[in-house]
Amino acid sequence: MANQFVVQLKNDPGAMAVLAEELAARGVDLRAIGGGGLGNSGHVIMTTADDEATKRVLDEGGYTYVEGESIIAEVDDKPGGMARIARALADAGVNIHGHLFLGRWGDRAMFAFVVDRPDLAKPILERKG
Repeated sequence: MANQFVVQLKNDPGAMAVLAEELAARGVDLRAIGGGGLGNSGHVIMTTADDEATKRVLDEGGYTYVEGESIIAEVDDKPGGMARIARALADAGVNIHGHLFLGRWGDRAMFAFVVDRPDLAKPILERKG
């Protein structure tokens, strides 16, 4: 899977449109996307079909962002499933920069995480997923 980008945006009308237009102008296809905003700050979490072109767009546009490896994990699709994963990562000192919901199959949900310490997160996500 491609890298994930967590991009800071102003929580203003059109902020997402501008970013999407800049990516489209470079021929960058969005593969997965999520985000939100609160107060003056917003963010988008995305994967694209072209990591290098995405970085150029973000750098040239002056965006603040984090890029990281997408780590795929299956999580119990029941109350407490995400809490268990988030707690295990926190207890190991791993910060979650973002995660994308990829789908649900039976009693499992699949997510792609981007974290500050993939070396520590991978064994946890493989074991706890």
